[in-house]
Formats: sequence, C-alpha cells, structure tokens
Amino acid sequence: MLAEDLKEKARYYYGQTDRRAILKTLATDGTSSMVLYRLMQGSRDLGVAPLEMVFNKLNSFTGCVIGRGAEFGPGFVLFHSHGVVINGKVRGGDKVHLQHEVTLGDNGYGETPVLGSNILIGAGAKVIGPITVGDGARIGANAVVVKDVAPDTTVVGIPAKPVARKHT
Repeated sequence: MLAEDLKEKARYYYGQTDRRAILKTLATDGTSSMVLYRLMQGSRDLGVAPLEMVFNKLNSFTGCVIGRGAEFGPGFVLFHSHGVVINGKVRGGDKVHLQHEVTLGDNGYGETPVLGSNILIGAGAKVIGPITVGDGARIGANAVVVKDVAPDTTVVGIPAKPVARKHT
C-alpha cells in the first residue's frame, strides 16, 4: 500500500505519478511518517510485534503518533505530520488526507471514528468519538467533529456544522 500512498501524494502535489514526482514526494514533509506507518502496519500483518513497536516509536520522532492497530486503505496521505495523533482503533478508507495537528481520537470510552474514502481533514481538526465520516467529506481547519458527517459534506467550526454538500 505504500506505493499507492506515495502515488496519491505525488498526484496531489505534482499532478503526476512518474518516477521524478515520486522521488520529490519522498523528500516532502510527512512522507517519513507515512513510510513508518506502513512499515508498522506491515509488521503487524506479519505478526512481528517487536518490529511493529519499533516502527511505532520511530514515528514519534517525526512528531506524529499513530497508534498500533490503526487501519487506513491505500492512498493514505500525511501532508505535514507534525502534531498528528491517531488512536489505534481508528479505521479509515482509501485516500484519507490529513493536514498537520489533526487528532483522530476516542471519547474516553474507547470509541473512535470510522472514516470513509476520499476524505480531507484540515489542519488542527479534531475528530472524536464513535462517529462516521462519510465518503467524500471535507473537515475544515480547526473543526471539532463530534457528530456524524454525511457523505460529500463539508463541515467547519466548533462544534462542526455542515456548510456545503456536493451534489452528485
């Protein structure tokens, strides 16, 4: 899945996925956190818990905390990984894009968000508790999301409220 993640980030930044774009993407902020996350996830899938823990701890040096057990589909992109905190029970679909300082966390009772596919979460946003973020949703910068977000809907504010919906 790492290859799909890198292609998605290259497509977003450079509009292409050729070798040069991928190499440039490897040097961008957040990419090392993406690589370490996928190595952690791969180690877990192979049942190599000590290696999973090592990759998890290494990621904290990038300023990013992704709990062991967090699952995202292909196309997972961290634009700037500093301050990103993701609970290990979070589930996300394909093409989940996160800006810096995003928190995907539990509500104190171990209940965490489930994210659909083609999601963009803006800088500083907090998505907390047992909620669902529908496919194609956009969460604005610094929004605090504590209720479900319908598919193809943009939410902003504290608490987050819908401001727009794509008509498909």
